[in-house]
Amino acid sequence: MSTSYDAIVIGAGQAGPSLTVRLAKAGMRVALIERKYLGGTCVNTGCKPTKTMVASAYAARMAQRAAEYGVVIGSQVGVDLARVMARKDKVVLDSRQSLRSWLRGTAGVTLMEGHARFRSASEVEVDGEVLTADKIFLNVGGRALVPDLPGIRDISCLTNSSILELDTLPEHLVVVGGSYIGLEFGQMFRRFGSRVTIIEKGSRLVHREDEDVSQAILDILSREGIGFRLNAECLSFKPHGRGVAVAVDCKQGEPEVAGSHVLLAIGRRPNTDDLGLDAGVALDESGFVQVDDQLRTSVPNIWALGECNGRGAFTHTAYNDYEIVAANILDNDPRRVTDRFPCYALFTDPPLGRVGMTETEARESGGRCLIGRMEMARVGRAVERGETDGFMKVIVDADSRQFLGASILGASGDEVVHGILDLMYARASVDTLVRSVPIHPTVSELLPTLCGNLQPLK
Repeated sequence: MSTSYDAIVIGAGQAGPSLTVRLAKAGMRVALIERKYLGGTCVNTGCKPTKTMVASAYAARMAQRAAEYGVVIGSQVGVDLARVMARKDKVVLDSRQSLRSWLRGTAGVTLMEGHARFRSASEVEVDGEVLTADKIFLNVGGRALVPDLPGIRDISCLTNSSILELDTLPEHLVVVGGSYIGLEFGQMFRRFGSRVTIIEKGSRLVHREDEDVSQAILDILSREGIGFRLNAECLSFKPHGRGVAVAVDCKQGEPEVAGSHVLLAIGRRPNTDDLGLDAGVALDESGFVQVDDQLRTSVPNIWALGECNGRGAFTHTAYNDYEIVAANILDNDPRRVTDRFPCYALFTDPPLGRVGMTETEARESGGRCLIGRMEMARVGRAVERGETDGFMKVIVDADSRQFLGASILGASGDEVVHGILDLMYARASVDTLVRSVPIHPTVSELLPTLCGNLQPLK
């Protein structure tokens, strides 16, 4: 016996619940299956908990700098990790409960908790119960990659998930991976009071970014007391009296870094290995579901959304995946993945807001481009806030005068970048921004000045 639905959604991350409700409101009977926690990575081990902790780390840093602002604090600033974690847990649980109430209160939605596996292209089994549907949507997300490095099985290591459950502050946190996740956690725990060393295999941090951005981030974090080991080509691990020793093959410095805890932040893998996808759904060599520009898989009635499809590892791209699928199925609106511009943020302090091409990519494109750059120290609002690290940089097509990309590293960079992003979607000329009249005093008000002084990219 089986239960028939119009649609089955597997995974309650960012795309799954919104798609479920939209389909149900269109008159479909929909089953949403989640094997662990509602909300997926964002709510449980990603955006919600980490940015809540980043806020605590920012508060600690500002308290430590209080005297710079003329504020007197009577005693030494300390961090109570248990209270930090309790605050984080409340934010997560409130978000998870809100999602549950929304789904339970929507007519046509059946919420099931269990592990879904395909029996065929139209059949899914959940803990012994068989469900069938003409349309099936995968939104199963991903998890931290733990590679089979020498000695890794002989130690206890943290991932972006397990580090959120710590109840004691690491004496010395060794972060393996000098990219987005590793840098956010590294700065966070340094501000909480841990000694932090970040180990990166490459010659610089966040290698996706331009070299000047990478160097600026390294300089900022170094001034906060974070240690770095770059060019770590040959990693291995072993137990140590202080906790864990990480062997590195660097061009200079000691050959080994010993710490109390090790965080692995070196990549992600999709949660597709235990779904029974031998029903015909094609995967790439890394396990990501292969999809077309409208997120259809190799099986006509199955779609894949979110991190598991390899087309975007962000909450905002997952939500856009939902919008694309809903538009195509329900609205006769042929939206596509390639309609969107790549954009994201690094939530260190100061944050990095990014959209479109980097300067490096613009050079490699061979097209005629213009570039503008301004140090944050020239931005009045940043000076007033005492947050002058970083710079703003924009890339513009010299012929169309449309924006190609921007890197905003500095105060409110994660928000300021949206001024560029919105103009890119509007296909507007840079002159639109130059002629605008922004609010003073803000960080964004310097964008017209920056864009009014563009120079040829040589």
